[in-house]
Amino acid sequence: MAVTVTLTFSVKPERAEEFKSLLKELLPDTRAYDGCRSVDVYQDQDNPGLIYLVENWESKAHQQKYQAWRDETGIAETVGPFLAGEPKFNYFDKQDI
Repeated sequence: MAVTVTLTFSVKPERAEEFKSLLKELLPDTRAYDGCRSVDVYQDQDNPGLIYLVENWESKAHQQKYQAWRDETGIAETVGPFLAGEPKFNYFDKQDI
């Protein structure tokens, strides 16, 4: 079943532009990964250090397999210096209401 995933990054405000440049480098691999339908990036208007990824995946299992691959490749060490806090994942099922 398809799933929408939000990933919230709390970025050091002075590094937000650098972080967005890093995402520009990283996201082509994400978008090409098996099961990824789309990834969009949003930046909070009032707090530029809050950056959100809204991802659509074929399933939660696809996203978790992707995340395991990212973890194995050392993504934490890559993004860690930019962050003011831990990234937060949320998984959503679309409701037909």
